[in-house]
Formats: sequence, structure tokens, C-alpha cells
Amino acid sequence: MIDVRHQISDVRRTLGDRTLEAGEARVLTISQSYDTDVDDMWEVVTDADRIARWFLPVTGDLKEGGRFQFEGNAGGTITGCDRPRSYAATWEFGDQTSWVEVHLTPEGPDRTRFTLRHTAPVDDHWEQFGPAAVGIGWDSGLLGLAMHLSAPDAPRDPAEIMAWSASDDGKLFMRLSADAWAEADSATGTEAEVARTRASNTYTAYTGG
Repeated sequence: MIDVRHQISDVRRTLGDRTLEAGEARVLTISQSYDTDVDDMWEVVTDADRIARWFLPVTGDLKEGGRFQFEGNAGGTITGCDRPRSYAATWEFGDQTSWVEVHLTPEGPDRTRFTLRHTAPVDDHWEQFGPAAVGIGWDSGLLGLAMHLSAPDAPRDPAEIMAWSASDDGKLFMRLSADAWAEADSATGTEAEVARTRASNTYTAYTGG
């Protein structure tokens, strides 16, 4: 049984600003600590077989300079790699390009903090949906990571995941994630009502209402 409230509360979320050559951007940071050492965590987030057990099937050349593609989702180029501490990549979906960085920080001999930073340009899509547009997806990824590390040999069943996402618990998880990202949005100075509206727009897009 997934304790969605515990999972949401166990995750840290912040939102910051960055100026790019193309214009203004926002940096979403999401992190959670897990009971595994940094070498195992590195394998979890860089090995195609392990990635498919907690996130999505991935193909490509998973090394610096290589191209990758997640099944039914984004692709991109791996732009940096510092084993076993961090890597960076472009995140290309449709006609939009953003950037992700993954950092692994040991918090003891058998515990590691996973931190992901996603830099997204401020555009019409951002103005409508805000940080939850990618934040809910990354919250789901961290949930998958927690489940995988609790049962590393368990297969990932897409049909079961889809059924859970459509269940009351799945919808509660997305609602709580959207609300948490609205709080992060407000903390940067966005008007509370605007932040809540963006989060609601994203929740509706994910669930259909």
C-alpha cells in the first residue's frame, strides 16, 4: 500500500530563478533521501534496466555526449557526467527544450539523497500551468524510485501503474503534489491565487477533472 501523504511530505521542493540567453527561466528542485549507498543509487539512475523499473523504458547511448529517448516521453543529450555524483542532460519534448541535472549526495554509508533540478523557460505554457506541469511528473518519478528501492527485483507493470494513477489514491497523490508545487510557486512571489490556479490547471490536465 502506498502512503501518498507520507511520500509527498518526505520530498523537498523549491523553485528559483535563472536567466538564460533565451530569456527568463525557473529552476525546480526536488529531492528525497533513500536507504541505499551512492554507488547503488548511481546504477539505479544511469543503468537502462534499473531506470525502466522505476521510471520509464529508455533507449540510446547513456554516456556523456550520447542521445537518449524515454518511451512516450522526453529525449535529449547527456551533456555532463561526474560518476557517481552527478550528470546533466537536455530535456526535449515536442518543440520545447529544458534542462535537467541529477545530483547524488551521501548521507551516511547506506543512505543517499537524490536531487533533481529542472530548468524550464518561462513561456505561455509556464504561465498557464506553472511548476506543477513538470513537478507532478517528477514527484511520480521519486515515488517510483522509493518503490523500486524498497523492492529492487520487482517488475514495473505499466497497466498496474495506469490503474493506480486513475484510482482515488492516485488522484490524491497528484492533487497533493500540485498543491505542494503551488506553495513553492507562491514562495517565489507569485500571487497565491495565480499559483493555485496554475496548479489546478495542471491537475485537471493530468486527471481530466
